[in-house]
Amino acid sequence: MAIPRFTVMMAVAVLVLSGVPRHAAAQISPLGQGQPSFSPPVAPPARGRARIEINPRPLLYRRCVDWYELQYRPSGTVLYPQMRCWWVRG
Repeated sequence: MAIPRFTVMMAVAVLVLSGVPRHAAAQISPLGQGQPSFSPPVAPPARGRARIEINPRPLLYRRCVDWYELQYRPSGTVLYPQMRCWWVRG
């Protein structure tokens, strides 16, 4: 008695599929697309060295005084701004 080809092919398919390891199902993406993800793991960003900045109080600063002064010119008297500055220890 001859066995039909379809029955033999189904038997081979059952044997092949029963040999698939169970952990292969865990590799399927959680979105249900059925394709394993092959993206490489993302490394954390590189961190630079910590910097400590020290800003001491300035040793010297400028102190200024300003005022307006009348200056006499050939075209007439002009109100002219004046300023005097000096360095002061902080």
